[in-house]
Amino acid sequence: MTRLILPSPTKQLLFGLTGGIGAYKAADLARLLVQDGVDVQVVMTESACHFIGPTTLQALTGKPVLTSLWQQTQTGNGMPHIALSRSADAILIAPATAGFIAKLAHGLADDLLSTLCLARTCPLYVAPAMNRQMWENSSTQRNIALLRGDGITILGPASGDQACGETGMGRMLEADELAAAIRTAFQPGLFRGKRILITAGPTYEAIDAVRGITNASSGKAGYAIAQAALEAGAEVTLVSGPTSLAAPPVDRLIRVSGAQEMQAAVHQTIPQTDIFISVAAVADYRAANPSKQKIKKPDDNRPLILELIPNPDILLSVTSMPDPPFCVGFAAESENLEHNAEIKRHKKRLPLLVANLAQDSIGSDESTLVLFDDNGKHHLPRAPKIVQARLLIHHIAALYNQQKKTAS
Repeated sequence: MTRLILPSPTKQLLFGLTGGIGAYKAADLARLLVQDGVDVQVVMTESACHFIGPTTLQALTGKPVLTSLWQQTQTGNGMPHIALSRSADAILIAPATAGFIAKLAHGLADDLLSTLCLARTCPLYVAPAMNRQMWENSSTQRNIALLRGDGITILGPASGDQACGETGMGRMLEADELAAAIRTAFQPGLFRGKRILITAGPTYEAIDAVRGITNASSGKAGYAIAQAALEAGAEVTLVSGPTSLAAPPVDRLIRVSGAQEMQAAVHQTIPQTDIFISVAAVADYRAANPSKQKIKKPDDNRPLILELIPNPDILLSVTSMPDPPFCVGFAAESENLEHNAEIKRHKKRLPLLVANLAQDSIGSDESTLVLFDDNGKHHLPRAPKIVQARLLIHHIAALYNQQKKTAS
């Protein structure tokens, strides 16, 4: 049985807050980071404490909040700005005011947070938050350019309504966007430089102008896998059927409706693909002669006879190519899960097939998965789909690298 490679150990993050109204998002951000398993140490400037209380962040992170160079810590050497910066895997400043950005750009260190940034040996991420005119000011733009030139990652800002009543660039990114950025930074680059194509969601096959054949797939699993692939450093193309979900920030998003449209999008992208993960719940049949107008119900209530024809098997069309990419299939079954999954895996010549019970997974935020490969089966107990997606990406990486090594 292949050993499932688990994500790396707990990461240490210094989470710095400066004195901006965007600090109100800090509590939600801290909560999301802790949920992701990040060990969060909050450091606040004096000004930040006027916008949100340290007690709130201490309760969310389980650690005393640091606010002063002279504050007693457990570092043991009386130099917290050195010890803390050495133990951290990254520093995130959110919100980062125009004034603090200027400090960073010019190497000023007159409080604990700015000193930590100057003494760091880890990556620094900065989330600007300020009035639109302050953001657009040439001084701020020069400082941002200096930070980027120094290898500091700038996250945002976004455009939108501001606390001052104006609208424009300068809003701090939302908590979930910043958490996703840190999550990505902390994931090992298992697929850095690799191109992954993922299909997700249902397909919709028109019967007439207003009716169609579809299924209950929400797209949550495919979108979670796309996010996990991004976190692993891959260049991701997502081909999505109709869903109500916000797509992760993939390199290319292709929205489609029916199976034929999805197949065309897949084959257009396959030549530039290293790994194909076929998650979409593709309708097996479509109407033979869809009507461009709404089909009226007859007055005599006679039955409507609808002729259905098979849709293309997108995954099989890829695995049947002379030199296909590494392919991963999904099987949502309602019974005889293992038997049906193994039949499907061998029929489609797949190195890996992921199976689950449809009634337990479709539309849910959690799932239980069974992975089938040449080494046997591997159970992933019920967990949130993003957790399952990260475990799956690690398993795919192990099999993919094993295949490449064997081929060479």
